[in-house]
Amino acid sequence: MVSELRKKLLTQAKPDARRAVAQLVGTLIPLALIWMLALHLIERSLLLSLALTPLAAALMMRVFVFAHDCGHGAFFPSKIANDICGFWLGVLSLTPYRYWQHTHNAHHATSGNLDRRGSGDVTTLTLREYEALPSRQKLAYRIARHPVVMLGIGPFLLFWIKLRFPWDLPRSYKKEWESILATNGVLLLALLLAHISVGIGSAAMVMVPTLWLAHMMGIFIFYVQHQFEHGYWTRSASWDFEHAARKGSTFLDLPPLLRWITGSIGYHHLHHLVSRIPNYQLAQLHDQFESELQPVRIGVREGISAFRLKLWDEEAAKMIPFPAPLGASTGKIDSQPRNPERGMSM
Repeated sequence: MVSELRKKLLTQAKPDARRAVAQLVGTLIPLALIWMLALHLIERSLLLSLALTPLAAALMMRVFVFAHDCGHGAFFPSKIANDICGFWLGVLSLTPYRYWQHTHNAHHATSGNLDRRGSGDVTTLTLREYEALPSRQKLAYRIARHPVVMLGIGPFLLFWIKLRFPWDLPRSYKKEWESILATNGVLLLALLLAHISVGIGSAAMVMVPTLWLAHMMGIFIFYVQHQFEHGYWTRSASWDFEHAARKGSTFLDLPPLLRWITGSIGYHHLHHLVSRIPNYQLAQLHDQFESELQPVRIGVREGISAFRLKLWDEEAAKMIPFPAPLGASTGKIDSQPRNPERGMSM
């Protein structure tokens, strides 16, 4: 059953082509100019060129949010415009549009459901599941959940390898595979053009740091949106979509500049409640309905602190750190433990 709040929000979710085009122009043109300047500076000063990386990464973060909106049919009023724009913005961020859309929509449909984990989410075990694992798999899970791995190595593993060759996607998903192959084909063509024009080495010195930093920012944002102490995780029998949206997704309250860079995706509780709301409407609708939404508000400091949380304790109904050094046991067991080596997808 759709709540009255959600009905009201659905009536106000109105993609606007003019606002979408304005966002694209105001982001893609500065991004192109920064990349051109960075390429020009490489021959004179590599440090000056790299100093532009944070600016380019900030704009690339916005590119990803726009593609994200397209995947929800929330950027343009037109489905065709969303799909075309989403594909090309996905190429820029190394993300196959249809494949990401498939896994991300699965995430929206199952977020917080302990019985339906594994698609488009951060791999999260319960305390009992973790304690039931053999030492080798415990170590694998600890490594996968370490911030250095998630934020440092994770961007390369996810965007440069997993999204190029998604081994977990059945061959029967033809549209998703077509998107993957088309994205990879365009990227190969871009490499060829870079080789002919500026040289692959110079292009890599500009693009790789930009994408790595942007993807790191994206993973951080995605992580803190659902990984917090008193979140919402429950079994299918008691799982509720609206509770999962409002209590299992945070309101990451960012300063205005960071809110602009992240395309207001910090209003994640509202986005999960009605994914059709464009990024350029989220702040307005949040302010209008904040008393009814009752969001879980966190800041950047709380988001950073959330990286110490590793497991969901079903008995205490909260996220907790690892309970003991590797090799120690609390004696709790569970049947059918999940495989922690599946990794993270977004």
